[in-house]
Amino acid sequence: MRLIESRATLVLTYALLALLLVVTLFPIALLVINSVKPAAQIVQNPLAWPEAFRWDNFTRAWTDARFGQTMLNSAVLSGLTIVLVCTTGSLTAYVLARRKIKSWKIITFYLLATTTAPIQLFLFPLYFGFAKLGLINNAVAVSVVYTAVWSPFAVMLLRTYFLAVPKELEEAALIDGASHWQVFTKVMLPIVSPGILTVALIIGLYSWNEFLIATTFLQRADTTTAIVSFFLLSGQYSSDWGEIMAAALIVVLPVIILFILLQRRFIEGMAGGSVKG
Repeated sequence: MRLIESRATLVLTYALLALLLVVTLFPIALLVINSVKPAAQIVQNPLAWPEAFRWDNFTRAWTDARFGQTMLNSAVLSGLTIVLVCTTGSLTAYVLARRKIKSWKIITFYLLATTTAPIQLFLFPLYFGFAKLGLINNAVAVSVVYTAVWSPFAVMLLRTYFLAVPKELEEAALIDGASHWQVFTKVMLPIVSPGILTVALIIGLYSWNEFLIATTFLQRADTTTAIVSFFLLSGQYSSDWGEIMAAALIVVLPVIILFILLQRRFIEGMAGGSVKG
């Protein structure tokens, strides 16, 4: 009887996983199919198989959206943000994990509040301040804004990793003559590297897909990001949906490839960060 119940549970589990897989992959499959179809066929039936493959959708999308330049801009902006968030977040998280802070509840409330606060609250003051300082169309300045927005999340996550590291490792390194900076860089960072990689992947994804801040502070054509240039492909009165689908596939493809290559470390990192809070 137990064997039958276990088999039924296993079958039900696999059926639910298969259903979730279909739900997850269906939009991507639909995007791939429509990216090689003529615009007229997409409008007529977006679920149909292509009658004729329009590979020129990709070349036109690459040229019209200037992806050669805009994807480089997105990569630079994402890279700067990842470096800043991982650096400041790991330093802050280490201090919060290893020092007894009486006002920790207040700091926790502040981090949670800043994580959930919408960026629209600060957008106008930031824009006027950046315009006054001449920082509009400056990728480094925008990466600082991204860092301020996403650092609280990084600090909260990385702190759980540092808490999970035994203090005896630090004490042993200090007894051996290592400085506190050497303990942090040579002992702690290698141990919490899965958490740092997890933060880097999430922050990179956020930065790559972010639209509101990018379109507000990066207005010049040579500073536009890929997601903004993709948005500009859609016309006010008419749109070439084949080209737009191809452009969407070009934008999401780097993220999908990166996640597939690092998914194992990402899952391990997320699981490790939930062990201790």
